[in-house]
Amino acid sequence: MSQSVDVLVIGAGIAGLAAASKLRAAGRGVVVLEARDRIGGRIATDRTWNVPIELGATWLHGTEDNPLMALVRQFNLKTQQTDYDNYWLYDTKGKLVPDNIQNELEDCLDDVLEELDALREHLEDGDEDDISLQDALEIVLSHWKLSLSQRRELDYAIAAEIEHEYAADSCELSCYYWDEGEQFEGDDCLFPNGYDQLVEHLASGLDIRLQHIVQQIAYSDVGVEVQCDRATLQATHAVITLPLGVLKSDAVTFSPALPTRKQTAIRRLGMGTLNKLVLLFPSIFWQDEAEVLGCIPTTRGEWVEFYNLHPVTGQPILVGFNAGNYARTVETWTDEETIAAAMQVLRRVYGAAVPAPLKALVTRWTADPFSQGAYSFIAKGASPKDIEALAKPVGNRLFFAGEATSRQYAATVHGALLSGWREADRINNLH
Repeated sequence: MSQSVDVLVIGAGIAGLAAASKLRAAGRGVVVLEARDRIGGRIATDRTWNVPIELGATWLHGTEDNPLMALVRQFNLKTQQTDYDNYWLYDTKGKLVPDNIQNELEDCLDDVLEELDALREHLEDGDEDDISLQDALEIVLSHWKLSLSQRRELDYAIAAEIEHEYAADSCELSCYYWDEGEQFEGDDCLFPNGYDQLVEHLASGLDIRLQHIVQQIAYSDVGVEVQCDRATLQATHAVITLPLGVLKSDAVTFSPALPTRKQTAIRRLGMGTLNKLVLLFPSIFWQDEAEVLGCIPTTRGEWVEFYNLHPVTGQPILVGFNAGNYARTVETWTDEETIAAAMQVLRRVYGAAVPAPLKALVTRWTADPFSQGAYSFIAKGASPKDIEALAKPVGNRLFFAGEATSRQYAATVHGALLSGWREADRINNLH
């Protein structure tokens, strides 16, 4: 039996909830379809340890003029600043890297990025084809005389500052467009009481159907029909907030097929991998004043950073991050193997007496069928025009939102939020 509504929103992540709440405020009949058994999408707050742990999105990036801050004030949510300068860096032997050496490494990375910009301009002026950021780095570094340890330190800095930021290895990122986009000024903040509080407030009053896995979206001049595993619904319009990884997988079919230009954009843009290992220990064995523990790895990309959550949760918790190809490899490991690999790094720094964790949480965002990755990036051969093509409506029937459709703020929660509002406005302005 089918049901007909004004607008169907596919996905109850931040983009879908933003679109649905704005459409509902304009008086439209809206139903939100969500494949998971919870709302939030890639905002996933775990409370099994009686403290909120973010398994997905973690920070509000940039407090000045960020639309999320208006919601923080509206919903009276608590935030806590992250001080990235409170960073303790350890070398491959587990020794603390002195401040002056850290400063030299930061200066070295800045010089490399300046040369990368110059190379990018040169290639663009020559109308050269895009190359990967890694290939560009090798060109820049070909005239640098770096020792093995210096190159390892630089690779660490690139992993921490770039590859973890964009959830992709430098060999996957576009030399031309890897850092495309804008940022809000101000601090980065955590939500001590859980990012899911924001989600719950946005979802208030909405008709959300959980565990409705969308299988096919058919559209015509008449309207839209969405076939789920447990129902078929018709609508005048549909807002599709499926993650780029899901669109890439063809898990949801479109009838007729999406326009060729949109298919090309989906294929070209990259879906990154960024995963976490959350470890609860019997007690603190690290410097509690440290916000971030950096570890220069012996294997590139391996457990580059651990974040200290004790100041936020009151519990002795560290969160290890990995990204890109290394993260995809780790996803194939068991929880025990993942924990053992991280503990080897921590014991290299703090000694063999470091206790085993009492509990652990492991994320596998690329293996998750309803995300198939963490967030989008501009891959080699792609461009911002692909983001615009992904965001373009199809026949005033299908509207596309989500972080991957935000040219200015891709890969962020505020980008997803703004994209949902954008598509709601687009539909509201049709009538």
